[in-house]
Amino acid sequence: MTATALAVPMFIPRTVFAQGARPGANERLGIAGIGVGRFGGPLLDRVLRDERTVAICVCDVLKPRANEVATRHGLSSEHAYQDYRKVIERNDVDAIVIATPDHWHALPSVSAALAGKHLYIEKPVSLTIEDGKLMRAAARKTGVVVQSGSQLRSGVQIGVCRQFIREGGLGKITEVIAANYESPWLANLPAEQIPEGLDWDMWCGPTEPVPYSREVFRPRGDVGPGWISLRPYSGGEMADWGTHGLDQLQFALDLDDTGPAEILVEGEKLVPPVYSEPENRERGNRIGAQPRLTCRYANGITMRLDNGDRGGGIIVGEKGRIEIAGGNVTSNPSELLEEFRREHGVPERPSHTADWLNCIYNGDTPVGELETGIRVATLCHILNIARFVGRNLQWDPVKEEFIGDAEANTWLKREHRAGFEMPAV
Repeated sequence: MTATALAVPMFIPRTVFAQGARPGANERLGIAGIGVGRFGGPLLDRVLRDERTVAICVCDVLKPRANEVATRHGLSSEHAYQDYRKVIERNDVDAIVIATPDHWHALPSVSAALAGKHLYIEKPVSLTIEDGKLMRAAARKTGVVVQSGSQLRSGVQIGVCRQFIREGGLGKITEVIAANYESPWLANLPAEQIPEGLDWDMWCGPTEPVPYSREVFRPRGDVGPGWISLRPYSGGEMADWGTHGLDQLQFALDLDDTGPAEILVEGEKLVPPVYSEPENRERGNRIGAQPRLTCRYANGITMRLDNGDRGGGIIVGEKGRIEIAGGNVTSNPSELLEEFRREHGVPERPSHTADWLNCIYNGDTPVGELETGIRVATLCHILNIARFVGRNLQWDPVKEEFIGDAEANTWLKREHRAGFEMPAV
């Protein structure tokens, strides 16, 4: 054997190894994608650029899209499905990237975790608090590695920010200001012709079926709201952007393993509008931004939803303030962070997808492990619920339920329609 041949990594497929087990150094992970549209397709591309992975199959309710992504990765249409169960039942699939609409995160995630598949789940990981609890239970049962898709956690600046706050760089935290994210609303839009190759009933999935509308099917509609703004399928901007910005704040403040003890509501309860014709998001977002909300944590930190950046927020302490805007972190006065960076440096960090793959191989915990994804999704859900019921709420972050409020607790779960029930864990 030549020296050149010895230098080339020799990977073998993992089809003969136990599902969920840690792969050996020279084993390639069989990767599948469930939901390969606007976000899922490029996300799957990033995972498959890693030499430790190999494409096995893809799944999307829109068959032409599934075929196109499969072809892009050297797969025939026989490996492009519309039913997620065909992906999970394959023994050569080791890990799955799930980037479906939010109402489709929990069911395939729980089923795949119970089958021993490692998971990358786009944020928000869950549509309801009960779904998140079932996802946690399934992952713990089989020990699979799960990364939630809050990729801003893998930015180098937020890591420095977290260490800076941990070491007392801001002193005592006096206030936290997040963005005032909008809650979702409802729609009853006119029926349109279902596009060829789209399984609309499967897209509706666990939710009550409605007539097809392109302004519901798309994340952001051309004229109408898109499913991200609609309550049957999403937690609105509160969950979509909130799981970026609020996640950055909870990560920086070491609140990953808890939640607020109290939600304070200022104003009348939210009465969501119902869109009966295609209409842009302006009216729904304006109504969905009220009432105003404040969180109080057991450690004394208060977080107000106001004028913070949608991809971060503002952390105020005795010595100054930190502003987080996506992957960028600045301090006021500026020398606070500048001096800290000079002393400690800015360490390199793997990308969010590389971190997930690394942890599958080495058994470490991902920076966006499932628990952190569940905690920030839960925060978004209880903020939405506070608007829907229109009153202050006490929250138990250990039991994950409201204290002394039976009505609010009815919002913790939603029934899945027949044929799309959650499996027993």
